[in-house]
Amino acid sequence: MTSNPSNILNPASAYVHIPFCRRRCFYCDFPISVLGNQRRGETSGTVESYVDVLCGEIAATPKLNQHPLSTVFFGGGTPSLLSVPQVETILTQLDCRFGIAPTAEISMEMDPGTFDLEHLQGYLAAGVNRISLGVQALDDATLESCGRYHRVADVYRSVDWLHQVAMPNWSLDLISGLPHQTLTDWETGLSKAVALHPHHLSIYDLTVEPQTVFAKRYQPGDAPLPTDEQTATMYRLAQAYLTAQGYDHYEVSNYAQPGHPCQHNLTYWRNQPYYGFGLGATSYTQHQRVSRPRTLATYGEWVKDFQSTGGIHREPPTPPMEQLLDRLMVGLRLQEGISGDEVRSLCSPATWATLHQTLKPHIEQGFVIAEGNTWDDLHCLRLSDPEGFLFSNVVLSDCFRALEDLRDC
Repeated sequence: MTSNPSNILNPASAYVHIPFCRRRCFYCDFPISVLGNQRRGETSGTVESYVDVLCGEIAATPKLNQHPLSTVFFGGGTPSLLSVPQVETILTQLDCRFGIAPTAEISMEMDPGTFDLEHLQGYLAAGVNRISLGVQALDDATLESCGRYHRVADVYRSVDWLHQVAMPNWSLDLISGLPHQTLTDWETGLSKAVALHPHHLSIYDLTVEPQTVFAKRYQPGDAPLPTDEQTATMYRLAQAYLTAQGYDHYEVSNYAQPGHPCQHNLTYWRNQPYYGFGLGATSYTQHQRVSRPRTLATYGEWVKDFQSTGGIHREPPTPPMEQLLDRLMVGLRLQEGISGDEVRSLCSPATWATLHQTLKPHIEQGFVIAEGNTWDDLHCLRLSDPEGFLFSNVVLSDCFRALEDLRDC
């Protein structure tokens, strides 16, 4: 259910950030570099140079894992803008440095309209066996209002190719709470998505991030954005509809058919260590979280410095209180929750008592489920579905505030 203590210092996963996009979507604040509508890995010197620097970082990273990697995740950005040889080069470098298990889940985020059947066949041959398709919406007007590059026809063409190559595991992303989106629009989109038969669905609620186009146009909760009540109804609607269709709501924003949860993302939510590579990426090894710079130039300089130090990170280990807060923040996202023993192991007596008092009203409301005869006999701590998941930010904010004065315990 939760992380195995023997794996705490044994990374089994690698995240690889590919920061290139056709354009920047209106809601996006990710670290990306815009290529325009024509260029991609086969024709861009910028992409080729980045792959070289990225592989240099991989080669300079000390090998900490005792066993080959069990998951690799190409995130972005738009990794499907890479050429097949570039994907092969990165996977070969990872395999040479850390090993990749024959049964490893190798995921790749892809946007409709940025690849063709030949690319998909090449990625599959290179070892990619799980695709996360960034659909976001299934009507052209909404896609246009979000600044998306693709259109609905591209989605159906991409899904048809996924079925043609018999992709063993693929996911589809949708966003709720978009401008002008109604409950009827949302219900229709969910129905269309399920009809495509994805193994997995990720359902994200729009967050209006600072410095984005949406932040300049809209205030959260004001028209044409749906109200908070409407987005909460969208969340409940998705939970009821998708679970009725046989999808397991295994994480706040994620649903999977039996046997198809994203194994790589489970690494994050179980607070297990992982390597992170590339511009803006974060790694978590030896109790250290290390974030890379968010621009191409500063990332390149960071890699040079990293190579010159022999692959040594200068950040201090994460303090125990931060480990507890991290564990609560990611672990309570999962339907399975966190084991009581693990929570207790991260707490001083004062922290344990404070956490209980903080969570008590949420337990009484039914947002938090504490399994066990008493708090001191806690077996598992988890959030209820859907209400606990829906108000997870409230629960976590209360925990963070209450534990603020105990960070040095």
